[in-house]
Amino acid sequence: MHDGHGRLRRLIRHALAAACLAVLPATTGLAAGAAHVLAITGPIGPATQGYVERGIEAAESEGAELVLLRIDTPGGLDQAMRGIVKAVLAARVPVVGYVAPSGARAASAGTYILYATHIAAMAPATNLGSATPVSIGGGGGPFGGGGGGEGKPPADGDAGNTGEEPVADNETAMRRKVVNDAVAYIRGLAERRGRNADWAEKAVREGASLSAGEAAERDVIDLVAESTPALLAAIDGRTVTVAGEDVTLAASDLALIEREPDWRMKLLAVITNPTVAYILMMIGIYGLILEGYNPGSFVPGVTGAICLLLALFAFQILPVNFAGLALIGLGVALMVAEAFAPSFGILGLGGVAAFVFGSIMLMDTGVPGYQVPLAIIGATATASAIVLFLIVYLFMRSRARRVATGSEGMVGAVGEALEDFDGRGRVFVHGENWRATADTPVRRGQRVRVTAVSGLTVTVVPAE
Repeated sequence: MHDGHGRLRRLIRHALAAACLAVLPATTGLAAGAAHVLAITGPIGPATQGYVERGIEAAESEGAELVLLRIDTPGGLDQAMRGIVKAVLAARVPVVGYVAPSGARAASAGTYILYATHIAAMAPATNLGSATPVSIGGGGGPFGGGGGGEGKPPADGDAGNTGEEPVADNETAMRRKVVNDAVAYIRGLAERRGRNADWAEKAVREGASLSAGEAAERDVIDLVAESTPALLAAIDGRTVTVAGEDVTLAASDLALIEREPDWRMKLLAVITNPTVAYILMMIGIYGLILEGYNPGSFVPGVTGAICLLLALFAFQILPVNFAGLALIGLGVALMVAEAFAPSFGILGLGGVAAFVFGSIMLMDTGVPGYQVPLAIIGATATASAIVLFLIVYLFMRSRARRVATGSEGMVGAVGEALEDFDGRGRVFVHGENWRATADTPVRRGQRVRVTAVSGLTVTVVPAE
């Protein structure tokens, strides 16, 4: 019996070993013969940067043959773009940039990323260029695809302020430094990849753009490909330099593995969407206001605080115009003041106007893809105006109503005499026993009406 069990165990071990030997080559072939596809779509921000960096790291660790960046972007933030470029330049696996599908673009920051890739390709009816850096807030940090190293201008003596010709003012000097820094940056990328550096400089200085065919003719890109399989077939056998070593691509039969962003990147992308950040800010502000009106309700206050913190986190990443943010704060303050110090709508209307102008100015409109839709601004402003006019209406209506509380609320109240009296006696009004005076005799049980209140004494007359 024991020997039978031993033979059974040996048979099982042999079967498992044979299965492992059969599976292992297939698994290894899948990892080595795969191309990881990363999609850069929409505005480029911190979420896009993290997604690309993690995707390249995963491709390196899994032994992929290459990484394919599918690009369709209007541009984005300078810091995020530079992070992606650094990841591409430091990659230990070939990175192929592909502007696709037809109708896509690699504008602004996308142009820098495409120049950084080992092989640059475009689908027909696509374009690239318009890489002039845009500074937020009149000279803060450059956004939209180029600029001066995360918002810090180069030191004097860099290309852009040689001292040979005077500059009009500090803003002009800053602008020259930012543009020249961007030119030097993209020329460095072009020279490293052997592409047209002169046109790259023109794209930065003049905002020039090219179609796919023109880009291939001017050596801005390496080739035009109709589809991803056509691209892989075209680059098969090409040699590129990766991490200082020449690598020959075997790309024709690669399996394509789409790499989706993880949940953290998706969450960050949602929070840093300008529209979502704007709505979160509004929810946060009005939540705290409602908590102030109803202390102890907790739900509006907790919800408002969480939304406001998320909005502030998004604003430190987004290209926020702080003048617009200040106008929004002023508008909300004026609308709140209207509720506490009614001015027949003057404060409220001024608050709505400041709120609308601040909302329009909130996001720097020079950065592609980072505007708040006017429909969202209009809907929020309309809702605020409706609430404001409702407050004014209720205030005006309350002024016309008779006072219902305090000593003034006693005037006109009807009660009952508790005793016969002529001059002074006792009456029962509003569930209370009051001293009363009357100019005419009053009988016990007779209904009386209050005409005046003086301290704890009421003046009454017969109700009839």
